[in-house]
Amino acid sequence: MMLTLASHPLAAGALRAATETPTTDAGTTQLILAAVLGIATIIVLIVWLKLHPFLSLMIGSAVLAIVAGIDFVSAFVSFSAGLGSTVAGVGVLIALGAIIGKMLIDSGGADQIVDTILARTPLQRLPWAMALIAFVVGIPLFFEVGVVLLIPVVMMVARRSKVSPILVGIPALAGLSALHGLVPPHPGPLLAIDALGANLGLTLGLGLLVAVPTVIVAGPLLAKPLAVWVKLPPPTTVLGVSERDEDAPRPSFAVAVTVVLLPVILMLARTVVEMTGTLESPVGKGLEFIGTPLVALLITSLVSLVAFGSAMGRTRDEISTLVDKSFAPIAGILLIVGAGGGFKQTLVDTGVGDVIASGISDANLSPLLAGWLVAALIRVATGSATVATITAAGIMAPLAAGLSPTHAALLVLAIGAGSVFLSHVNDAGFWLIKEYFGMTVGQTFKTWSVMECVLSVVALVVILMLGLVV
Repeated sequence: MMLTLASHPLAAGALRAATETPTTDAGTTQLILAAVLGIATIIVLIVWLKLHPFLSLMIGSAVLAIVAGIDFVSAFVSFSAGLGSTVAGVGVLIALGAIIGKMLIDSGGADQIVDTILARTPLQRLPWAMALIAFVVGIPLFFEVGVVLLIPVVMMVARRSKVSPILVGIPALAGLSALHGLVPPHPGPLLAIDALGANLGLTLGLGLLVAVPTVIVAGPLLAKPLAVWVKLPPPTTVLGVSERDEDAPRPSFAVAVTVVLLPVILMLARTVVEMTGTLESPVGKGLEFIGTPLVALLITSLVSLVAFGSAMGRTRDEISTLVDKSFAPIAGILLIVGAGGGFKQTLVDTGVGDVIASGISDANLSPLLAGWLVAALIRVATGSATVATITAAGIMAPLAAGLSPTHAALLVLAIGAGSVFLSHVNDAGFWLIKEYFGMTVGQTFKTWSVMECVLSVVALVVILMLGLVV
């Protein structure tokens, strides 16, 4: 079963009543102009006027609809339908992921994973250990949460080992960034899967396959020359040290890793059942059900409440409070994600996506390369990986309909790879890394920005290679 974001019947009907999709050269020009002005409006509002992406996406959707020929009254019909469908399909998954991440952090489970790996790692392999830690811990965590969690660990490791924080920090950041752009249940990949009608389990499996060599190249291998290029002394202080009581009981390493990997295992099991054609067997039906993304994350959330909550001596009231606190940080994410879905639906219903997809087809440009280019350009312009993913997925959606399930999944990954290209001054993550590492703007460009570019390009190369053989 695939996540789909079908056009809302009311939206489609209103748009058909308001306008007919132009088929003449003049009509095609109008639709292309509508897309350019809609995207440009979003970029200008976010980058120059510093307007919140939620409002920027709303206004950009209205500009797109009106220029495409939709009457003013119906300008927000598709936007509203797309917002509701996206929040219903993706928003719940994000909320469940937030619960898992909150319980993992507050129980000390994340600390247990980190400490166990570091205790068994010699100095020369620290970059590889940090990449592994980020890869494991980053699966259920949002990028910003992962950064806040791991940067203090990076600083402690660098201080104890008397090495540059770049040497151990870049691998950790590469692991977090790769998972953020390529692997569900992170918001970007989920949105692209939803918009392109890709298979989630297949995308998850291929995403992990692409992420491994990508993190190796952009992480431990790249960290050594970057540490030589930008010389930072070992830190003398550690920023953002957790306020958690160090003497409090923590879950075991096995328990912590099992909970983190549980949704991945459940969703991959469902994919295996689908690919082997055993869905009709009792076991197949059971795995199909528990491997549904919503069910898999719900099961993992409930398991986390026990493993990271009651098993650690927390009362029901304390667990309920933690769950409540997990929702506050994702409120803005849900609004942006929903608004992005509204913009995507406006692109689809006005026919702009069909026109652009037709142009890409006529240009004989690989859909995988085209998806990466569109996402990368929007990422550089807006600084938002989420906005880049949403917009690129909306533009590429018509082409995805003609792709095989495997190549639809690879298109999701290509868009995700493009969405993390060249983080710079318009990206909040750029400033987060700068401040945590105590670097200048120039040093941040030479380390963090370079790493993001390498990660994006390496991921694209791996995706294109997979596209040739699968």
